[in-house]
Amino acid sequence: MSSLATGLFWDYSLSSSDDKLRNKAKGIVKKMLELASYLGVDTILVVPGAVDIFFKPEAEIVPYDLAYKRSLEALGECVPTAEKYKVSIGIENVWNKFLLSPLEMRNFIDKVGSEYLGAYFDVGNALLTGYPEHWIRILGKRIKKVHIKDFKVSIGNVNGFCDLLEGDVNWAEVMKALRQVGYNDYITAEIVPAYPQYPEALLYNTSKSMDFILGGSGAIYG
Repeated sequence: MSSLATGLFWDYSLSSSDDKLRNKAKGIVKKMLELASYLGVDTILVVPGAVDIFFKPEAEIVPYDLAYKRSLEALGECVPTAEKYKVSIGIENVWNKFLLSPLEMRNFIDKVGSEYLGAYFDVGNALLTGYPEHWIRILGKRIKKVHIKDFKVSIGNVNGFCDLLEGDVNWAEVMKALRQVGYNDYITAEIVPAYPQYPEALLYNTSKSMDFILGGSGAIYG
């Protein structure tokens, strides 16, 4: 296992206006750090908060400045636990209308000011509003782990996510940027199966695509 994640942050947000929910979210982060240390995992994935949640229309809409303030304070409270267990918190760029640019995420991470707080960078998520290779070069050494999936910009919504090599990610530039910033860690495919009745096909197609992207064929990495 290379990292640890949970879906609980969509119900318990670090940016919630409800103190109980926010405290619950901080407790989840701290428990994940503890469990990760037992499992020998060096990074946990954390959703840093949300202005809104596109797939939960009933969810609270948090003013951007308050989401920023609350998230920054909450993660600052979690960092001592990360340092205690020597497990990094990787905040992911997700579709939460929050930390929308690589410059903002870089500055946010630097404000927390701990080597155990960085980015869990998602290549496909970045393509909605920017270019993942730009994010990689700007975040640099702050990147703790990487998720990959592909995305079709012409669709422009959640239906645009697709199998690797079928979307608009410029994989040659992404791999070039990762090399330039010295990233040398796991890259994890996060793919929604187009045909869930054939899970073995998803594994096969993803594996072959990753071989191509990562350099098994020499076509992109070389």
